[in-house]
Amino acid sequence: MKFKLKKIRSDASFREFFRLHKGKKTSIIVTAKKERFKNLIAYSAINKFLKTKGIYTPRLISQHFEEGIIEIEDFGDKTLLDYMKKSKNKISLYKKCVDLILRLQKIKPIRKIKLDSKKYFNLNFYSLGTLHKESNLFFDWYLSGVIGKKKSLKWKKIIKTELNKLYQKIFFKNQFIVHRDFHVSNIMPVNEKLGLIDTQDAILGNPMYDLVSLVDDVRFKVPSQIKDKTFKYYLKKCSIKNKQIYFLKNDFDILSVQRNLKILGIFYRLFKRDNKSQYLKYLPYTWYLIELRMKNKIFKNLQFLLKKAISQRIRKKTNFK
Repeated sequence: MKFKLKKIRSDASFREFFRLHKGKKTSIIVTAKKERFKNLIAYSAINKFLKTKGIYTPRLISQHFEEGIIEIEDFGDKTLLDYMKKSKNKISLYKKCVDLILRLQKIKPIRKIKLDSKKYFNLNFYSLGTLHKESNLFFDWYLSGVIGKKKSLKWKKIIKTELNKLYQKIFFKNQFIVHRDFHVSNIMPVNEKLGLIDTQDAILGNPMYDLVSLVDDVRFKVPSQIKDKTFKYYLKKCSIKNKQIYFLKNDFDILSVQRNLKILGIFYRLFKRDNKSQYLKYLPYTWYLIELRMKNKIFKNLQFLLKKAISQRIRKKTNFK
């Protein structure tokens, strides 16, 4: 039997991916030089757990955790993004994604995920501390990089205080399984099912977070009418009704702003630390999404502060030294 190994892609993590050809069969080899527990061990365990709950995730074929290598099921080359780009009926695909989110949210939330017969690891909660830790990526990388370290320290204290007030307004508790990076590039149509990849950052969190990741995807521009229809479809299908609907919209907007501030920091860090400049092209649209959600009146103070700290010229910039 002939064996052939071909590198297929890398992502914003410390992982690399290869397709292994064994005769007519293929599988995916995943390697991780850093953060092996999260990228390989936790990833494999979460995939296995979700699979037992009816979520289609890649099956673990073999593992060599100590060497930083696992072999998983091959879901092919096409993500839902490829289908979205060509589809004339995007809303039907978004509805299927919402259905998948709702299936995740129906899973009974548990803290302990089984690693093997004796070991477990705990899923974290999306705590206030976690929200701030992620926001710090914006301050420590993006803001510091675009306006200078001295100025950024001044603005960090002021803006962080306002963010804290907003995070305190989040209504829904951390009672749902959250994928945490639920967008069309992490969903793969396989055998007439939607397969879910990149589950390693799963957490117990707010019901709006995965919907935010899907609808306000910084890498794929979605028309506003599609965004609205997708959100309304979620409201129609979810178990949350009546007066609580108002809080869902507020939670959505707060988490969208939080997530996209974090993404600004991550993409700037990828550029500065990892020499991956390809992510800079997404910065202006990320700012567009932040500004879109800040139309909600609860962001009046934050909108004013960000306007003072970062000019429109900087927000539109994609080239940095």
